[in-house]
Amino acid sequence: MIGKIGFDNEKYLEEQSAAILERVKRFNNKLYLEFGGKIIYDYHAARVLPGFDPNVKMRLLHKLKDNADIILCIYAGDIERRKVRADFGITYDVDALKLIDDLKVWDIDIRAVVITRFDNQPAAKIFKNKLERRNIKVYTHRFTKGYPTDIDTIVSDEGYGANTYIETKKPLVVVTAPGPGSGKLATCLSQLYHDYKKGIKSGYAKFETFPIWNIPLKHPVNVAYEAATSDIRDYNLVDPFHFEAHKETAINYNRDVEVFPVLKRILEKITGAESIYQSPTDMGVNRAGFGIIDDKVVQDAAKQEIIRRYFRYSCEYAIGFADKETVERVEALMKEVGVKPEDRNVVVPARQAAVEAEKKGKGHEGIFCGAAIELEDGTIITGKNSALMHASSSLVLNAIKKLAGIPDKIHLLAPNTIESIRSLKRSISDSKNLNLDLEEALIALSISAGNNPTSQLAMEKLKELSNCEVHITHIPTPGDEAGLRKLGVNLTSDPNFSSKNLFIT
Repeated sequence: MIGKIGFDNEKYLEEQSAAILERVKRFNNKLYLEFGGKIIYDYHAARVLPGFDPNVKMRLLHKLKDNADIILCIYAGDIERRKVRADFGITYDVDALKLIDDLKVWDIDIRAVVITRFDNQPAAKIFKNKLERRNIKVYTHRFTKGYPTDIDTIVSDEGYGANTYIETKKPLVVVTAPGPGSGKLATCLSQLYHDYKKGIKSGYAKFETFPIWNIPLKHPVNVAYEAATSDIRDYNLVDPFHFEAHKETAINYNRDVEVFPVLKRILEKITGAESIYQSPTDMGVNRAGFGIIDDKVVQDAAKQEIIRRYFRYSCEYAIGFADKETVERVEALMKEVGVKPEDRNVVVPARQAAVEAEKKGKGHEGIFCGAAIELEDGTIITGKNSALMHASSSLVLNAIKKLAGIPDKIHLLAPNTIESIRSLKRSISDSKNLNLDLEEALIALSISAGNNPTSQLAMEKLKELSNCEVHITHIPTPGDEAGLRKLGVNLTSDPNFSSKNLFIT
């Protein structure tokens, strides 16, 4: 499956932009588009739809930028509890700042930031101050009074009317966020309420990549979405409203289906007319299904993503971030599509490497770690921990040696460089763990490359590890995780700890 393409970006980009512009025209050239999923670096989509450009949504916005304003929402509670975006290891508030910077790189400016369900949370107030002192317009919206049952209060000056109106100039207003539950829908409906009071007959639509409405309910791509959202208990179903209205099967997910009757009534209350939408699927402008060009490739990729999610949630359960029900949910989904953890090619070799490390008796605190990577040509390379290095460090060095054609017996790191780092760790932190984690090994490699052409040649191969599959037998230490993230690999690990200590550095 490595290197095979299952998705056509250009076809998708053309169809998606045309669908959005058509929807804008349907609403008198004023549309609030709830932009679900990740607006940039959508690695989930890239993993389950091989060929999908992680930044294709940004390309879409860039194509539409002359007609679009951008509003960024973030839930105050996510700021307060420091919710983390797993693929970058950064909190949602930091991700919001990063998104603003990323949009600027694409020559797209944020119209405003909205802190939703704001209740004077201290961290949210600091975040607001930080943005305003950098000349970014910030609005705060409180919890909508009466939501979700009291429609008369919701659609009144006490409900949506209590929110400050956000002035926009362009026909398309994209409302996006770092993650789910950020208040995008409430922001769109609040704007609609104010527009109709001003005599502006604007509209609402939703852009959400997953689940894909026009592929089967149990298609692995849709099952992979359920796996990705197991922690928030999302599940897919046939949209009953769509089938009743159009006699056509369409796939949606529970939250959209559950909220649709209320949302339809709210829209009709705001507009004073019957809604043009007869189902939650009608609200969507999602053309991702039309970009699939090789269903077999896509199915295989999605099954691998379900396995990755199993390992991720298993590790989160071990460290207290997830509950047992979440892990059991993904286990059930693996069985549903007929895969098991060992069907991930790098899992068994990594575990075998850990066994080999134990046979040699070279581990830290009697814990033996193994790691494996699958290169682009399908070759599996392994690494194991030792007195000098973490398993991730030896793995990466072994991999770039292979790619550079360097014999295994040749060392890439100068012994004096390794010893200098170990000495520094010993003297500054009084650390008992003196073997090099991946970040430290990469620094040592860069130092060695200054005097060693072989090390320089190997270092140039690091970029070829991007998107390669990696598995390690223990939850990575912070230095290993940061290094692997920078290399851009698809990482999984067994839910074992790399140390007997509770505090791991």
